[in-house]
Amino acid sequence: MVKDIVGDLDTDSFVKLLSKLIDESKYVQNNPPDLIPEEDRIVKHVLDSLLPYSTQTGGGPLIVKHATYFPGRGNVIVEYPGTVPGKILSFVGMHMDVVTANPNDWDFDPFTLSIDGDKLRGRGTTDCLGHVALITELMKRLGETKPKLKSTVVAVFIANEENSAISGVGVDAMVKDGLLNKLKDGPLFWIDTADKQPCIGTGGIIPWKLRVTGKLFHSGLAHKAINPLELAMDAVKEIQLHFYRDFPPHPKEQIYGYPGGGINQIPAECTISGDVNSILRVSNLLPTGLKFNQFVGCQLLELIVIDVMKKLKEYVDDINNNIERLESRGPVSKYLLPDEDLRGRFIGAPFHSLTISFDEAMPGVACDLESRGFHVLSKATEEVVGHVKPYAITGSLPLIRDLQDEGFDVQTSGYGLMAVYHAKNEYCLLSDMCQGYKVFLSIISQLED
Repeated sequence: MVKDIVGDLDTDSFVKLLSKLIDESKYVQNNPPDLIPEEDRIVKHVLDSLLPYSTQTGGGPLIVKHATYFPGRGNVIVEYPGTVPGKILSFVGMHMDVVTANPNDWDFDPFTLSIDGDKLRGRGTTDCLGHVALITELMKRLGETKPKLKSTVVAVFIANEENSAISGVGVDAMVKDGLLNKLKDGPLFWIDTADKQPCIGTGGIIPWKLRVTGKLFHSGLAHKAINPLELAMDAVKEIQLHFYRDFPPHPKEQIYGYPGGGINQIPAECTISGDVNSILRVSNLLPTGLKFNQFVGCQLLELIVIDVMKKLKEYVDDINNNIERLESRGPVSKYLLPDEDLRGRFIGAPFHSLTISFDEAMPGVACDLESRGFHVLSKATEEVVGHVKPYAITGSLPLIRDLQDEGFDVQTSGYGLMAVYHAKNEYCLLSDMCQGYKVFLSIISQLED
């Protein structure tokens, strides 16, 4: 058995490596143009752990490649060769950048690993340097113990996951270069979610912006004003009522588990922004014969997004033409001033009207629940964690969508904590990481059959 040969996670080695990575976290914060990460700081520690067991040094079977497309911002591909050509599995998505952290807001130093019982605390422990250390330890043990496997096991540590302002640095560049093509022959496990359960879906978004103009006036004479804040809120309510009528939930949502001026003045205008979750609501237009996970990633979605935008504009036009129908909030709350021939309006349209604008839409992801990858991940989770309860989130993971579009069978999981994702006082649990390690070994073992 693979698990018997490789053994459990060496927690001392894991914590030691993670401590080195968290020490670098200050330098891999990703928020251009002010903060551009130097992922090679993380790469150095990964290579220090793995090269002694590599073909490059003659110390082992690992094939290690440092793929760089931008100075100081490398990726690492590690391969443990199997005996059967074309039989492969991969762990991908362990990214070597982090979101920003302000030490003044934290209860402890975010850029130094600290330990509080089972808690391993610091920026990146959950997202995603903890996973970088965990998969590094896994590949290291494979190189040390040399189990005879039919499947080739590949780990891909990536740069530039947390921000898309700069492209052509990380997994997108490697896919374009063809470096990951052979991973299409087997399941690809994206290790960058949380809570020890399969994450089987993410949301897409259609960002919108509503800019509203009323009439600026003294707040002590509110009946002489048109309050754009109130108008915007009531208009959004009206738009939502139309939207939920026209785009009811898709039945498969249940299967995937989606959650779903001056201080004495009434201001002259306000802007409200939000987004439409394009998986949850537009998927009711799913064509006959097209599977849900295929729909989420298909080009047809682009046409449906256009239709959704058209509908939203129709709602706004209807409000423009019938603004007197909107419910107001009391005797001096109104969106019409007949004596002055003024109406509340959305900026950008003809006078006395409302407009809505959109930013670039982003489709979501639905994993294939019929794939071998999903089944082995679910079984491994049940074996190790004691139960399996797949879930979906309404956040967007465009890199996964891009991989699906390229033909990869992507499944996702992670062993940090969703409660501290991108949050202050981030931490992970050592016990959860130990379980994640066992899940990985179970996946490898199952795919030997």
